[in-house]
Amino acid sequence: QVQLVESGGGLVQPGGSLRLSCAASGTIFSLSAMAWHCQGPGKQRELVARITSGGSTNYADSVKGRFTISRDNAKNTAYLQMNSLKPEDTAVYYCNAAAPLGFGRSRDYWGQGTQVTVSS
Repeated sequence: QVQLVESGGGLVQPGGSLRLSCAASGTIFSLSAMAWHCQGPGKQRELVARITSGGSTNYADSVKGRFTISRDNAKNTAYLQMNSLKPEDTAVYYCNAAAPLGFGRSRDYWGQGTQVTVSS
């Protein structure tokens, strides 16, 4: 079982920065791919950034060059550094862990979400 707790959201002005954290319980964090998704008002949840257990990353086109995903396996924590924030980045941000089950299968776990509001 994996439990995820996000923190770091809040209100920030356009052009500002925030760093989201996702603390994971359990012993398989280092084996899990981690990701951040967001869900804006009236929109579907969508992938923002993902990092594999080996450290490979990929990003949504809308955040490339502005956001950076990282992980610290010693602390069982994943991060999302968000720079040059725009009003359209306003959303609830969810942490996701894809824990390996073997045979190419994985199980998804989700945090409760943290609100990011970009407004002047």
